[in-house]
Amino acid sequence: MRDDVILEAVDVVKHFGDGGNWLSPKPPVQAVDGVSLEVRRGETFAIVGESGCGKSTLARLLMRLLEPTEGSVLFDGDEVSHAKGEVLKTLRRQMQFIFQDPFSSLNPRMSVGKLVGEPLEVHAPEMSTEDRRAKVAELLRKVGLRPEHAGRYPHEFSGGQRQRIGIARALASGPKLIIGDEPVSALDVSVQAQVINLLGDLSRDLGLTLVIIAHDLGVIRHMSDRVAVMYLGRIVEIGTAEEVFATPLHPYTQALLSAIPSIDGASRDKKSGVLGEMPSPSDPPPGCRFHTRCLHAQARCKSESPKLQGADHQVACHFWKEIATQPAPAIPSRRSDAAEARFALYRAATTGGTVIHHDETATKRI
Repeated sequence: MRDDVILEAVDVVKHFGDGGNWLSPKPPVQAVDGVSLEVRRGETFAIVGESGCGKSTLARLLMRLLEPTEGSVLFDGDEVSHAKGEVLKTLRRQMQFIFQDPFSSLNPRMSVGKLVGEPLEVHAPEMSTEDRRAKVAELLRKVGLRPEHAGRYPHEFSGGQRQRIGIARALASGPKLIIGDEPVSALDVSVQAQVINLLGDLSRDLGLTLVIIAHDLGVIRHMSDRVAVMYLGRIVEIGTAEEVFATPLHPYTQALLSAIPSIDGASRDKKSGVLGEMPSPSDPPPGCRFHTRCLHAQARCKSESPKLQGADHQVACHFWKEIATQPAPAIPSRRSDAAEARFALYRAATTGGTVIHHDETATKRI
């Protein structure tokens, strides 16, 4: 494991289910199937893909909330896949998790002060009550809340404010790495931009490494350094955000970038480069798992699974070079009103625009 790598997954596999029984046999769900990746210190690393591709399961494997069926996860060079006891407690201090739903992830019976201060009680028991309260107040200020909010309860806050509480709680133990499982997907668009900016500021100011799970490519483009694209339990492309968005190599990545929201929910047609629905992870196709939906699939794709190839920009496709020389799939020229509003907000984030806080009282640059 290189010195510049803080987190590494090596051939990680996670299958759910034992195949049922002799009366009703069921194949196991292959949620993650042979994933290898490296996360570098201080970077924001994004994992993207459709719902059901296994990205949230992978996040929990990296965090050691789940044990892998096969493979290993290393944090700072140490194997953590099966960590228990004091080893796991130390790991929890250095790695923290931000959940998707900021309401269900916070105990409604605990005040904000208790929620944010609980990690301090666990990981710094020597800290006095007065020092703990001062630290909680400092953490609340860091995430844009006021110290007097410590006496209130989660239901008294908006969604964006609750997610800020979750972030403050994650910061309490002084972690090196934070993993966010779609941390802004449950929030309004304008609030998403605020939380994205907050995570970026904290990463820079505190020297944090971030791993962000998302399906919204607009979010990823403006906050990540590198991106891994996941499909049906496997990584199909890894590269810098600039490379992946400017020159996507895998047909699936190209389809994701050319897709727009569909009002009627119909499957995307040939113009988007994708056919039909994603297969079930209980019965994935042989060979390249994307071949059943790929317009460029050939006989080799149906029998031989491609491996990631390349140096910094890697792709798992047998014919990516040939595909790169073909005309790109047609990209629809119109977006829905909702999509247009979303893209406008992300453009503002890179040009110093402003939006009005819906859960706070002031305007803020995004």
